[in-house]
Amino acid sequence: MAPYQGEFASYAPIRRLTENKRVRDLLGKYDIVEAPLTGSGAGDVSGSTFVTPENLPRTKGWIPDYVISVDGSLAEVPVDNGYPGAEVAYMTVATVLLDLKKMHELDAQRPVDPKLFRTTRTTDPVDAVLPGCNVTFKGETSPAASLRRGVIELFADQRAFETGETLLDTYHVLLEHKPDASQNCPYGEGCGMSPVGAYQRGTNMYSCPCPSNLPLYSTDALRFHERFNPIGSNGMVFGEIMQVLERLWLVHVLRGMEQRGHLNALARLAVIMDGPLAVFGQPAWISQAIAEELERLNKRLRAATGTDMLIIGVEKSGFFVEHFEKLCNAADKGRVPFSIPNQTALLLTDQYIKRQVIFSDGKKPYGDATYFGRKLLYRTKSGAKIVATLPFLEPGHRKLDTALPSQFPRLADALNVFDSLVSSRYPNALVPISLAHGEAAIPLSHGTRVLEKLARELMETGE
Repeated sequence: MAPYQGEFASYAPIRRLTENKRVRDLLGKYDIVEAPLTGSGAGDVSGSTFVTPENLPRTKGWIPDYVISVDGSLAEVPVDNGYPGAEVAYMTVATVLLDLKKMHELDAQRPVDPKLFRTTRTTDPVDAVLPGCNVTFKGETSPAASLRRGVIELFADQRAFETGETLLDTYHVLLEHKPDASQNCPYGEGCGMSPVGAYQRGTNMYSCPCPSNLPLYSTDALRFHERFNPIGSNGMVFGEIMQVLERLWLVHVLRGMEQRGHLNALARLAVIMDGPLAVFGQPAWISQAIAEELERLNKRLRAATGTDMLIIGVEKSGFFVEHFEKLCNAADKGRVPFSIPNQTALLLTDQYIKRQVIFSDGKKPYGDATYFGRKLLYRTKSGAKIVATLPFLEPGHRKLDTALPSQFPRLADALNVFDSLVSSRYPNALVPISLAHGEAAIPLSHGTRVLEKLARELMETGE
């Protein structure tokens, strides 16, 4: 509970908690799991595999001609419309095309004119604003209904190429793979269908078969509205929309290349996404749909070129990043019976993840419902620590009880990309992701004030 303005917490609650017998008894019942890196399990890699680039079949020194990187950013901005807590969310997804061949040519001619160096990248942003608490579109009945309409309009308005399918068209392709699991109607008991609240899936905008013919949208299947908070911040909902937008855009770009007859160019490209190859929360079902579409595209690429797509998810923070940092520190200090020298990768099994990173005794593989790729940890030639995900491109890649190099498509090339593109500006970062982040990041101080002013002015004029 938030304090009043100017109110400060006293130490009395801390004293009560530390002296309370019930609290102490409850804490005594909790089991502290021994950290494997420092306990009796130190050094147990649980079937995971250490590999180095030299041990992998590869084209020596291969680097892609181009790198496509995708990163997004969002900012929740308060708006003054007369209602307390009113907010909108500004979102931007930046796609950066980096001409790596040209960049290396310029790099060999140092010093390089900064203007000339900037010509090695092209940026294509997707910008949007969505309503949150106490903000309603004209003609809509509620903020939640406004958010639902805002999502489908956003998807319908975006396309990566001048012609061809829209982002909504791409989504509809993935929607075909959605399991027929039960889902509540967005209107709940307000829907007159029997059974009460049963959701009827459809395409684009359509009418619920209830007596009121209430409007439904195909994007309702992503279930963003189920967590909408009508009396507070919707950061969790906006975060889910952001992650779907980023990953859907990846599939959209690849399908656009296929439709233009440029799919074979993927053999010379690397696609790098910010974050893991996964979708969490209410829309998690779409991760498996993405995996199926990537597998289809990859079969066509492999048949034509004999090679797989190189798609990489890179994590900047989180449990796996924290674990890798601790693991390297422990190895460097001799606390585990192995070392992790530069240019060494650790390919992770399900058992390793559950014992060392995410404590679990679950029977299902880690990330079974959320990931469309699998994890690896890599210490680059310069010592940077990269936590990455490579995609599932065939059924065998999903068998997390083993960690064979063959289960990580284009592994050797991915490691070479990490060595070639590690950033000198930021620790444990890759240049393409830092460039995409720079294009997408919304400044949290001055930037949000500008966006707040923009929202107020446009809402007042009705634009």
